[in-house]
Amino acid sequence: MTESTGGIDMDEDSSGTVKKFAFVNRKAPYGTIYALESLEVVLISAAFDQDVSLVFADDGVYELKKGQATKAVGMKNFSPTYRALEGYDIEKLFVEKESMEARGLTVDDLVVPVEVLTSEEMATLLDEQDVVLSF
Repeated sequence: MTESTGGIDMDEDSSGTVKKFAFVNRKAPYGTIYALESLEVVLISAAFDQDVSLVFADDGVYELKKGQATKAVGMKNFSPTYRALEGYDIEKLFVEKESMEARGLTVDDLVVPVEVLTSEEMATLLDEQDVVLSF
């Protein structure tokens, strides 16, 4: 046992199993803690070398919108944090086409590059995941 592994004896052959995690963000970025909590869980999952995908649908697409003015709601704008995800090897960001279009947004309105999927393509993506968490 070693302190660096939390008291668990790890031999060199015991690499953990990588699971495919999808984090589905459906809520507006402010007014609740869901969006920020999702971002924190995503970063934790990536720290454990899991295969992480971030999905934005419904009002969750607003989490990625450029130029968010949050002073009036008394919260810090955390959307620039999405730009740092690549540094954590989180590069799979998906936006549901119908949700984006219903809110009058295009990929040019977003703070990071994303892959736009139809709702049908999104359902297929989510079916391929080992774990799906919705926020």
